Amino acid sequence: MSAQETQQTPGTPAPVHGHCDQRFAAVREAFTENFRERGELGAAVAVTVAGETVVDLWGGWADAARARPWERDTVVNVWSTTKGPVALCAHILADRGLLDFDAPVAAYWPEFAAEGKDKVLVRHLLSHRAGLSGLREPHTLQELYDWELTTARLAAMAPWWEPGTRSGYHALTYGFLVGEVVRRVSGLLPGAFLAREVTGPLGIDFTVGLPAGDAGRAADLVHAPAASRGEQAAVFSQPAPAAVAALTNPMVGAAQANTPGWRAAEIPAANGHGTARAVAALYGVFAGRGAYGGRRILSPRAAERVREGQGSCRDLVIGAGFEGETEIGLGLWLSGPQRSYGPNPRAFGHDGFGGSCGLADPETGVSLGYVMNRMGPRIADDPRKTALVDAVYRAL
Repeated sequence: MSAQETQQTPGTPAPVHGHCDQRFAAVREAFTENFRERGELGAAVAVTVAGETVVDLWGGWADAARARPWERDTVVNVWSTTKGPVALCAHILADRGLLDFDAPVAAYWPEFAAEGKDKVLVRHLLSHRAGLSGLREPHTLQELYDWELTTARLAAMAPWWEPGTRSGYHALTYGFLVGEVVRRVSGLLPGAFLAREVTGPLGIDFTVGLPAGDAGRAADLVHAPAASRGEQAAVFSQPAPAAVAALTNPMVGAAQANTPGWRAAEIPAANGHGTARAVAALYGVFAGRGAYGGRRILSPRAAERVREGQGSCRDLVIGAGFEGETEIGLGLWLSGPQRSYGPNPRAFGHDGFGGSCGLADPETGVSLGYVMNRMGPRIADDPRKTALVDAVYRAL
């Protein structure tokens, strides 16, 4: 199938455009089936193998009214799939000897030592083990947009559990915690650091937040269908205070993410905007053992360290959404027995709330980016993503 080929499939709400190597025809079939069978509205998927793009497809609609087709350069908020690129920023600094993952966070951010957090390590931030899954005091959406206020409150608070003992998903706080360390070390917020060190040199269409000039090509997020709200409620019905704080303080969803305020803010755990092509490229740095597009971003040793497991457990925040235990490396989730990122248990990646995904598998050289605007009810392992991942591995 050539790079200019367009495929029209009966039952698909809009044509699917792009290219797909014949070997990966199963991915094209799964992508079109997502529209036909799984309620897809607008989406894109890209797959690279050893840095070569073998799948680059997009289709559907960029808005709920189905007035704007999803284009080749449509970008969309990818929620927590943003966390992979933010982790990459920290690993670049560590690779250069500027950041020690085994050092106390307070060595770089002295105010963080308050409330007995002087022994919390940088690795605890990356692996969601800092005990700071959400703020204790009420925190509004407008306050979340204030970097200085949010990081000051995190520095001043007491942990919900003993840091380092187990993971509890830091849904929104992760980006401020890791991001403030990046800022203290480099002088740049993670969005600017990523642009300077990775996306700018490699020409990757991904930003933390959305530049005002790109608003016209941004897809609108759409809430999960009403029939799925019960499942969504079950995901969020976690009784533990640490989980309530992580997932509801403040509560954010599609409506909030479509506003100019959200798009203009720096929320490195949740408001990265990009194409599937961009997500595949960023996770391709990990799949390429630190190299992508002819450039070395990380040393092979540093790239391998990303998936250094920090211990499996039932996560304190989202554990009820998974069967058995899960394990987080230094910034990304391992595929593990759940096969979240394919059959290789040491493949790794990150999902975004509602469906998006970035995947890296250094053993096969595969990276994948999947982005969409019709949010499903799950925090991770959306059936649309799973269908695409399974199709990739069937083709290998």
